[in-house]
Formats: sequence, C-alpha cells, structure tokens
Amino acid sequence: MSSSVPVVVVDDRPEPDGLDVPPGVRVLRSHGRGPAAARNVGWRAADTEWIAFVDDDVVLAQDWPARLAADLARLPSEVAASQARITVPLPGGRKPTDDERGTAGLETARWITADMAYRRSALVESGGFDERFPRAFREDADLALRVTLEGHRIDRGERVTVHPARRSGFFASVRAQRGNADNALMRYKHGVLWRQRTGAGQGRLGKHALTVAAGVVALGASAVGKRRPALAAAAVWAGLTGEFAARRIAAGPAAPGELARMAVTSVLIPPAACFHRLRGEISARRRPVRAVLFDRDDTLIHDVPYLADPAQVRPIDGAVDLVAALRGRGVRVGVVSNQSGVAKGLIAPDRLAAVNARVDELFGPFATWQVCPHDDGDGCTCRKPAPGLVFRAAEELSVHPRDCVVIGDTGADLDAALAAGARAVLVPTARTRPEEVVRARETALVAADLTEAVRLAGVTG
Repeated sequence: MSSSVPVVVVDDRPEPDGLDVPPGVRVLRSHGRGPAAARNVGWRAADTEWIAFVDDDVVLAQDWPARLAADLARLPSEVAASQARITVPLPGGRKPTDDERGTAGLETARWITADMAYRRSALVESGGFDERFPRAFREDADLALRVTLEGHRIDRGERVTVHPARRSGFFASVRAQRGNADNALMRYKHGVLWRQRTGAGQGRLGKHALTVAAGVVALGASAVGKRRPALAAAAVWAGLTGEFAARRIAAGPAAPGELARMAVTSVLIPPAACFHRLRGEISARRRPVRAVLFDRDDTLIHDVPYLADPAQVRPIDGAVDLVAALRGRGVRVGVVSNQSGVAKGLIAPDRLAAVNARVDELFGPFATWQVCPHDDGDGCTCRKPAPGLVFRAAEELSVHPRDCVVIGDTGADLDAALAAGARAVLVPTARTRPEEVVRARETALVAADLTEAVRLAGVTG
C-alpha cells in the first residue's frame, strides 16, 4: 500500500496485548465497545477527505489503493460514499454450509462496511455510526440510510474485495439471533419500511413468533390436562419447526455434522429470535432523550468574556467527539446561550454570528441555535434562567421539552431547563458558584464532565 495513504487500525479488544503491524500504521483502541465505536474512533482520528472502512477479515488486492482512488475520483459531489463489490469464494463440488451461505449474502447486501468509503463531511454531518448497535450488524445500514435521507447518494464502485466465508461454532446461528434486537432499533429509528429502504428482505420473525406461540400453548394445555388442544398446538409447532429445518437442510451439504446442527438449531432459533426482538423493543421504547441543548461558553468552548473573535474559539476537551457521537445516535443537538454583550454594545451582531459559525465549523452544524442578546434589565422572556430559549429550541427541533436535556455550567442553565420541563445537568467550572452546585444536587444532576453528563441524563444507556 502506498505510504501516502494513512492507515489506522482500531483494536477493539477490551484488553489488547499488542498488534504486529507494519511501520507507519497507526493503532488506536476502542476498549471493547463494539465495531460502531471502533469505526468512530478511527474516522475521527483521520483528517482526509475520504475515509475507507474495511473489515479485518477481508482480503484486499495488491492494487486496492489505486482502484479505490479511481472509484473516488469519478464521483460527483452529491455522492457521499462508495461501496466495493464483495465476492465470497465458495467451495466447489458441494452445497455451501449455513456459515458459508450467511457470508455469501454479503455479495448482494447494500451498504455494508466490509469495504466502504465515506466522505468525511458526510460522517461529520451524520455523526458517524450509532454506537447503540453493539454488533457488526445493521450499524452500517443505519448510517447509510441516515446519509441518504440527508439527500446524498451512495454508489457502487468497480473495485473488488474478497471476503472469505466465515467458520463458526455449532450454535453460531442461535447466537446470531441477537441481531433481532438491532432490528428493533432500526424499526424504532426508521419506521416500518426500514427493511425495504435498506434491502434487508422480509425476515422470518413472524413465523418464529407463531412457532413459539404454538409451543407455549402446547405446554400450557398439557400442563392443565387439555389433551386435544395440546396435541393440536404441538402439531403446529412440529410442522413449522420441521419446515424451517427442512429448508435449511436442503440448502446445505448432507454431511452428518451439518445435518445435526441444522436440526438442533432449528428448534432453538425461534425462541432465541423472539426473546432478542422483545428485548430490543423494550430497550428501544424506553423514553429517549431526543435532544441535548448545550450552553455555549465554558460548556462547549472555553469561556472568553464577550467573545467576538472566531479565532479565539477553543472547544472543551472531548466536546467535539461527544457531540458527534450524539448525532450518530440520532440525538438532535443544539445550543442555548445568553449573550448580553450584544445589548451592552461589546459584541456586534455580525461578530457574534461569526463566532457561532466557527463553533458550527468545529463541531459540525448544530440543529438549532437559540441566543438571547438581551441584558438583565431588558425584561425579555428568553434570557436564562427564563425558559424561552429552551422552549424555542424544542419547538424548532419538533420535540417536547421533557424529551430534552440541558447541559450547562451555571444555575441559570438549570433553572431555564427545569422551568421548561426539561432535564438538567450541571457541569461545574471555576465560575460556578458553590451554592449552585448544592442546589443542582437537590433539583437536577451534577457531572464532572460532558461525558458523564450525557451518561447521567440517560442519553448513552
């Protein structure tokens, strides 16, 4: 690979013991938080126009960098991503196993990141991968769907990448049913048409649910001595389970081990699928935080009294990545800020606009900016601790104030949030008065930093 192409490897093992990588390869860690988090760590550490993601189990051709560059060079500005053509070599002379069939599906899958390049601007705009997807499943389709809904295109390139067939254990197909929880999150985020929009196919959850229901009825009727209903339900269960197993067996080789695996796992998959889907539905429907509204000075950026120079904008450590992560999770982000320097004549309105534009440039565009230019004695309804800015932000974002969290460093931030019915978190700084911290512990939440603030507010649970 050309030395002019920066290469980043993200090690997601909880306790890595070192990697043997070529010179010049940068190794980062994501501490076992899953593939979505690992990819976010990788792209946020890069500064190139395009970010190419490849899985650790693909085989890249020797000329892959040149082919990637050729694919990207021909793309117009409205195209935000380029997907490679994936090929999965299968053994000749026999039908593929269940593992091999699963991997072969990648050849026709849409938007998978086995080999996918994104414009960095599209990743910034979308916030990147949603880290609520803990597996290498649906997190790529979720990102791509969000990017396309923003009006961008995703094209398939000419480069070809080989993805060898996976080899998994006896119960791998049962463990794979955990992905049904991710399907629940996709439905919650994108509606009932998410399968059609992502090309995911219909799935079999309906039949699995019927199979489980028949099994439960058979056991329940038998337990209370209802023999005929128990037999009827058992017949339905056996028929559905047999059909499922027969279909899987017919698609694969007639090897004894594979036959045994299909028979056993066909019994276990329906209840596993339904359990994980129910778990995902419950998790997705917990009342979410739909918007996080930040105070600007000393919360997002270091405070400079009456800041009027965009060159003096300096983000708080970790704030840029945190805001990007919120966007990636589908949480709207906005700013609610008192700027009395305008009323005092210390900040010209155009200079305030330039400073806020610089904040947008560094953080990515906020979904709403609500700024009060008035002074204490002006009698406005927007200056914090009045709730006007929070109400206006919620209205512009089309969310209820109770679904918002306000994060700031003063008692005025907390009072504005609580008066609007929003949740509030105080992140104290040197200018936060001790009595404000004491009151916040009684009426709201207090956090050491922004990361803890969003965790305490339930945003990253």
